[in-house]
Amino acid sequence: MGRESQYFTLTLESLRALGSWAANCAERALWVYEKHAESDARPRAAIEGIREFAGGGKRTARLRTLALDAHAAAREVGDPAAAAAARAAGLAAASAYTHPLADVQQTKHIVGPAAYVALSLELDHAGDPGVGEGEVRWAIEHVTAEVRDVLLQMPARQAGNSRLDTLFYVLDAGIRSRTFEK
Repeated sequence: MGRESQYFTLTLESLRALGSWAANCAERALWVYEKHAESDARPRAAIEGIREFAGGGKRTARLRTLALDAHAAAREVGDPAAAAAARAAGLAAASAYTHPLADVQQTKHIVGPAAYVALSLELDHAGDPGVGEGEVRWAIEHVTAEVRDVLLQMPARQAGNSRLDTLFYVLDAGIRSRTFEK
């Protein structure tokens, strides 16, 4: 028997909370992209777009286009650290389209911006894992209970082989274990 997909309730307010946190994460590495491609505003526009949505704006096709444009910028920039920063911006904008599906692949919409920021800053600092780990800690410390609640509806990520897989895993586990005072 195949595994049946399970859906859960995901409100626009939860997506707005996710978008706000994702934008806060992605913005932390935007300067890495801009030092390599300062005239290319696509990643910045993606972050601005998700901030607009998070602040009460509509979830329009424009936001999806901004996310795709940031991913295109990542493919074109030619520097791995800058590409990771642009991917963080693209995933932040795409967080508004997280599906209410209990599927481990959907967790990328949640932890992706923070993971790519950590990778970007780590690569920008000659691959220093301490820099990436510091960013992971920052993201976990700044996550909201609402974002954590969305993540808890999905299966946990498993450890992988690449550095990016490790960052995804540590973020996922750290957010899940984060406690909030009631």
